[in-house]
Amino acid sequence: MTPGRGWTFAIVTPLLILVLILNLHAYAPHWHPSERDYPDQGIDVSHHQGRIDWPLLPAQGVDFAYIKASEGGDFRDPDFGRNWAGARAAGVRRGAYHFFTLCRPGADQAANFIAMVPADRDALPPAIDLEHMGPCPHAVAPAALRAEIADFLRLVEAHYRRPARLYLTREYDETYAISAHFDRPLWLRSIVWKPRFGARPWSLWQASSFRRLDGIHGRVDWNVARP
Repeated sequence: MTPGRGWTFAIVTPLLILVLILNLHAYAPHWHPSERDYPDQGIDVSHHQGRIDWPLLPAQGVDFAYIKASEGGDFRDPDFGRNWAGARAAGVRRGAYHFFTLCRPGADQAANFIAMVPADRDALPPAIDLEHMGPCPHAVAPAALRAEIADFLRLVEAHYRRPARLYLTREYDETYAISAHFDRPLWLRSIVWKPRFGARPWSLWQASSFRRLDGIHGRVDWNVARP
């Protein structure tokens, strides 16, 4: 019996979809925004990337790196010192970021960050990572949270003598109206698609969370700077 067109379509279509998925899976780790449009590109890393072979990165288009220094009031990234020194030795411009939590006062978190990060003149501006991660034992009202963030920024900016960058997800910004209340450079997360949120144009765009590079085990976040 000769198969009809419907039977052929039912077989061929899933195969085409499978091929497309496999091609996307192979391409995704190498994707990044156009270097012609965004000549300044880089990564953000923490101890989750393990030991990084920094000398391999510049040839793969890594111009800068934001390196996790601290989180909350007491966590300090165990790989920060090695990454900070490794990036500089490799000629990669570097800055430090702090993961802000809802559970500790902003002043405590600023002290934790300052204790970790040298006030190097050639460093990128300090950054504060603001995203929803993990519950706290009590709810935090938007105004109260913004007051804690203001304390953090006041202390950190006084120490490093420059405005900090605000790393934001859409959900966090919409919940707490951060970019509308703090006039600071924005570093916005929007995977693949350009950010369409924030109270003003972004200065950094986190475009990928699945880039793979020689010298880094596993995936790494990829960012571009506005020209």
